[in-house]
Amino acid sequence: MRDFETAKGIQRARGLPDRGLEDLWESIILDKVVKDRLVAQAMLNFTLRPAVDRSVLPLHGVILLVGPPGTGKTSLAKGLANRAAQSFRGQEFKLLEVDPHALTSSAMGKTQKAVSELFSQSIAEVAASGPTIVLLDEVETLAADRSKMSLEANPIDIHRATDAVLVQLDALAETHKNLLFIATSNFPDAVDAAFTSRCDLVMTIPLPDREACGQILRSCLEGLGATYKPIARLASSGTLDRVASECVGLDGRSIRKMVVNALASSPETAMNPEKLSIDQLVAAAKAAKKNRATGASK
Repeated sequence: MRDFETAKGIQRARGLPDRGLEDLWESIILDKVVKDRLVAQAMLNFTLRPAVDRSVLPLHGVILLVGPPGTGKTSLAKGLANRAAQSFRGQEFKLLEVDPHALTSSAMGKTQKAVSELFSQSIAEVAASGPTIVLLDEVETLAADRSKMSLEANPIDIHRATDAVLVQLDALAETHKNLLFIATSNFPDAVDAAFTSRCDLVMTIPLPDREACGQILRSCLEGLGATYKPIARLASSGTLDRVASECVGLDGRSIRKMVVNALASSPETAMNPEKLSIDQLVAAAKAAKKNRATGASK
């Protein structure tokens, strides 16, 4: 099999299961019901689709994860691919990660051609060799809402590129029943409605609630505690709830970066991270929320 990482639009190709992706899955703090629902949908793609005609159930083999930036959609998608592969012991799965920006082009017609070749040749060839999962990150880049396009942005080419995605999804749904696309988008309103209609499941990944904020904080502090033992005590402190309450409204990535900001809140803590305190974490969380609100209001 040729090196698909060199194919235009394929950022990375790897075999599944992959231990590193299991760690990613565990790192995303999300309601177990949501995670189980995603795994079940991915499993169904490889059990039901090959057995039932599309005239009965028009499955396309597409899961779309939407939600605010920083909620872990990409990590969740990769972890989901790994979990799906783990569910089918003895089978070798492939994961292809698509770089949508490598396909876009200012030259008329080039994007459409690149998209068509990616789906009909590169992806199809891998899927012909066994179960395959494709990550389409920032899918609005490839399947932009055609009804909202500006005439100043080469809309004909973008229209054609979106058309190409839709045509290829239909074709692959017919010919490759062992293929699953997991797409993500921070801007679901920017995704073409025809693409969304082809999704077997659209799942919103929300900002973490207070309990989830606490779990993310504990995970982060326990990880730091492996290197700086006094920080591990903060993870089990009863006052950590104060920090979790202040973190409500932040995404998971922002919460972890907030811990970094707390560590950098004074030269003393930066020199010796073991001096990190709950008060510093609270102050950093408040600052992060203030900055987020200021950014949103601009």
